[in-house]
Amino acid sequence: MPTSHGEKCCTRYKLKKSVRERGLSPVSKAIQEFDEGQMVHIDIDPSIQKGMPHARYQGRTGKIIGQRGRAYLLQVRDGNAMKEIISLPQHLKLQKLN
Repeated sequence: MPTSHGEKCCTRYKLKKSVRERGLSPVSKAIQEFDEGQMVHIDIDPSIQKGMPHARYQGRTGKIIGQRGRAYLLQVRDGNAMKEIISLPQHLKLQKLN
């Protein structure tokens, strides 16, 4: 049987919640708002499949460059190229400065 090479291949451990994180995520993550120019970390929430960025961007940091509906448009460096990622706010965390 041929192997699957879909978007979620090789993410068994990457897209898994710990035992104490299981269940629904808090509503506060869904209603958080960001401004253009803010830096955010991509932290994928596996319990919400809609608006999920590709798993290769898990843990990356990007800059918010716009908004499309409820989702945000991010600019993320991938090697030497700058990519544009669309993600819902549930999968984003604000970068804290020291």
